Amino acid sequence: MYISVNFYDSAVWRSVMLVSVLLISLLVANMIKKRVPFFKNSLIPNSVLGGLILLIISGICYFVKGDYLFNLDIFSKEGSGINILETLTYHCLAIGFIAMTLRPAVKSKEKGRAAEILNSGVSTICTYLIQGIVGIGITMIAALIIKNFASGSGILLSFGYGQGTGQALNIGKNFDKTMGTASYASFGLAMAALGFLTASIVGVIYLNHLRKTKKIDPKKVEVSILGTDDVQGKDEPPMNESVDKLTLQVSLVAVSYLVAYGFMYLIGNVLLGEGSNMIGTIYGFNFIFGVLAAVIVKGVMNFLRKKDIVHHEYRNTFLLNRISGIAFDIMIVSGICAIQIHVIADYWFVILLLGVVGAIVTFIYQRIVTKKLFPAYEHEQFLAFFGMLTGTASTGMILLREADPELETPVSENLVYQNFPAIILGLPVLLVAGNLTANAANPTNTVIMWVVLLLAFIVLNIFLFRSLIFKKKGKKK
Repeated sequence: MYISVNFYDSAVWRSVMLVSVLLISLLVANMIKKRVPFFKNSLIPNSVLGGLILLIISGICYFVKGDYLFNLDIFSKEGSGINILETLTYHCLAIGFIAMTLRPAVKSKEKGRAAEILNSGVSTICTYLIQGIVGIGITMIAALIIKNFASGSGILLSFGYGQGTGQALNIGKNFDKTMGTASYASFGLAMAALGFLTASIVGVIYLNHLRKTKKIDPKKVEVSILGTDDVQGKDEPPMNESVDKLTLQVSLVAVSYLVAYGFMYLIGNVLLGEGSNMIGTIYGFNFIFGVLAAVIVKGVMNFLRKKDIVHHEYRNTFLLNRISGIAFDIMIVSGICAIQIHVIADYWFVILLLGVVGAIVTFIYQRIVTKKLFPAYEHEQFLAFFGMLTGTASTGMILLREADPELETPVSENLVYQNFPAIILGLPVLLVAGNLTANAANPTNTVIMWVVLLLAFIVLNIFLFRSLIFKKKGKKK
């Protein structure tokens, strides 16, 4: 049966209104940064500033109207606005990483890139581990004071800070199933929200510190002048072809994301089954599957060029960077706006303690790692990975873009390709989390899992700092 669409219906305009307000916030933030001295002299990203402006408005709206700004009828139906923002956040993360991965490879004469990518992945997992160790340590003590409190719920620090909203929500719901409660899902969301704010606020403060101490070259944050080669690369089709060049880039990103969805559906819905507890975890790693799919699409394109089946290089670095930039900007604004202030009401002291201690530990550990293992670009590496390991991968990219707007350092590649070693080494963390949620009311099991995380952290750090450890031993001999 055909149902006609009335274009004057508010349902047709709700999504347009929502996205428009997100984009308008970027324009307002840009204007504030240009006009207000405090913001003009800071390195706070426009997307973070725009998101914070909307978060304040949304918070006021919650206390006045009883619901958040984007849950109002003008933006969504039956209060689904926050869900739409979370969906935008979810998809923009993958789209941004796919666009980055699709960029034509620049042959580097530098040696040791494989080792740097591997070290980046290992340092990511080690940070998850230390966050879990500290988090569980705090909640084991809290469980002695708070009745019917899951002693292993501190693992949510690893997922809220290290993984973000989706994974924290999944693990939190699993705790709720075991404990028979409805609070740990909000606990996980609160940790993710606090982590995002930590990444934005602490990251920006540290950016300003680096600029004041001249550890970041001021020239790097200036707008660069584009040359013809930046827009029109070698062997690329001309800009005036019948199909717009940007359309080709968007099409390649769409094909890659479709392939990624196919992978997730095959593993999650077919192999694991619709009722599996792991299906949410599989889809939560959409950006990793997106990177994998983009690598495959990239390989196919390169193969077709070598066989002379395709005569042009259809991928354009400049335009793909613009796509990833747009995706990450929307991602940041949407992610901040999706924060629901009321979710941190339960266990607020434990959440605050986890957040503060988690931020300090993550900051110190990543500073040690980047200083020792990435001396050539330690500050860019730190900003990207601190942003990722307290907020989301897109937060890391935003901070990186402020320090290295042209992505001249290898950090963006480290951020993308570290996912491959990280997902393999990260499986034990997921298994530990699954064990903790399945035995949430068993404090003895929590202690055992805490020891497992500690041992894994020690072993992986020996591997991570292998060059320094064995080099020192060699010198002593």
